[in-house]
Formats: sequence, structure tokens, C-alpha cells
Amino acid sequence: MKVTTDSCLFGAWVAEQIKNQVPGAGTILDIGTGTGLLSLMLAQKTNSPVTSVEIDKDAFDQASENINASPWKEKITISHTDIKDFRRPESYDIIISNPPFYEKELPSENSKRNTAHHSSELLLEDLLDIIIATLTPNGKFYLLLPYKRQEELIKLFDQKQIAVLQKILVRQTGDHTYFRMMIEGSLGRSADTITTEMAIKNKNNEYTKEFTALLKDYYLYI
Repeated sequence: MKVTTDSCLFGAWVAEQIKNQVPGAGTILDIGTGTGLLSLMLAQKTNSPVTSVEIDKDAFDQASENINASPWKEKITISHTDIKDFRRPESYDIIISNPPFYEKELPSENSKRNTAHHSSELLLEDLLDIIIATLTPNGKFYLLLPYKRQEELIKLFDQKQIAVLQKILVRQTGDHTYFRMMIEGSLGRSADTITTEMAIKNKNNEYTKEFTALLKDYYLYI
């Protein structure tokens, strides 16, 4: 799977949230690590140990190679397994995931993309159940989700009694519609959700100041 701009933005945003709000976060779980991108971004910015779980063998191999070639390999433990079979020795203070986006849409002919985007093995409802069972009582979770499923997802969070603390609506430019949501949540209900928005580029096709501020420590040229 390719490294996408929205995944980079998500990883940088989560790292900033942890730095500002949970500076002493103990442990981090990355569900469906893919290439290892999110784990590496958080390992770069925090002192917390990261556990990465990936079901696809090729993605696991690529993530392992990326992690072992990085300066942060001692912080990250990666496991090739289905998260539903993963033996969790502890609860985690932070859980992050860029989960399957398109589980209700027609699958493509590419089996690798199907695993990442259409996986019938881990639906979003399953993911939320895992978060409920695995997150520490005062922990936080962060998800990157498709904006077009917002109403369905918010109802699901409510049914599971999961609080949405922050919701960042992401669009390509100010002239585009929203296409992603970055969500910060916790266990239990919350009275209010802080909702803001962010554009990746401005009308001149340049990265916005907000995007640049988050990604400057990760991108070589920005």
C-alpha cells in the first residue's frame, strides 16, 4: 500500500495531540499498521513504546523492514497477526488506527487493497469493540475515517457509549468537500465534541500553514 497524504497528516496530528495532551502516555497500540508509517511517526515524537499489529504478510514484512531501518526500532514491537487473535498482555493508553474504509462498497480486483480497504475480517464495529476491551479507562483513541460515513459512525459511537472528543474535518483545498475525519475519542460519554476543519492545500496549490506546521518535522521538502 502507498503512503498517502491523509495518513501522514493523521500521524502528525496524533503525535501533536499526544505531545500536548498526554505527554506521559505509557503505551501505544497501532491496529493495522500497514507500512508502519503511523508507528514510526509516533515513535519519532514520543518516548512511549509502540506495539504494531498487521494481518497482511507482505505489509508486515514491509513495515518490519521500515522499522528496522529507522532510528526508532527499539521503541516499536511489530506482530504479524489478526488483531482479534492478538494476545494483549496489557491495556494501552493510546490506540491508533487507519481502519478499513470501504467495507460496504464493491471490492476491487486487487486482493491487497481489499485486505486494507474492504476487509470482512475487521469491521468498524469490531474495531470499536477491541478499543473498548483494550483501552485503559483514561486512555485516548485516534481514528482516520471517511467523512461520507460520518452520520453512521457517530451513531455507532453513541451505541457503544464512546465519546468523540475532537473531530477534524479534512478537505484537499478550501474549494473541495470534506473527504476524511480525524477523530479523538475516549471511553464513556461526552457532552461536547470540538469540531474544526483543515485543508491540505490552498487555492495556489501550496500546502496550508496548518498542514506545514504539522508535517515539517517529517517531510524532507515542505
